[in-house]
Amino acid sequence: MTATSNAAFAEPWRQLWNGDLAQLDAIVAEDFIAHAALMGGTGEGTLHGRAALGQWIGGLHAVMTGLAFSIEVGPMTDADHLVVRWQARGTYQGGLPGVPDAATGRKVNFTGIDILRVADGRITEYWVNSDILLLMQQIGVGDAPGATA
Repeated sequence: MTATSNAAFAEPWRQLWNGDLAQLDAIVAEDFIAHAALMGGTGEGTLHGRAALGQWIGGLHAVMTGLAFSIEVGPMTDADHLVVRWQARGTYQGGLPGVPDAATGRKVNFTGIDILRVADGRITEYWVNSDILLLMQQIGVGDAPGATA
């Protein structure tokens, strides 16, 4: 792949995260692997396979209506990678363990950076670093370090 061809994955990747799961078959390899700190804080921190990615994305949309991702920086590419910084906005609808019921209906806004490895015309590997702490604070789980009551 080339840096230019890898840049073409940025828009369908954004569409995928915005809920267009038809993009899975078009851009994601079957043996895809994601490295991520999952919101529940459990598990090994990896997802294996295209279907697992689809379930993850679907799960996020189930707990956050109107969830919309935009690309703020990028795409930045080389022959093997695509990197974007994104922002997500939505409304929390409940469903995450440990989150107070009062959080339902709260607007959320958080950011992250995706690093994607591309091989043979598909996204094969994914590393994400997102501001889950900010998201959790917005829905009433935890306080900011150093915050006063």
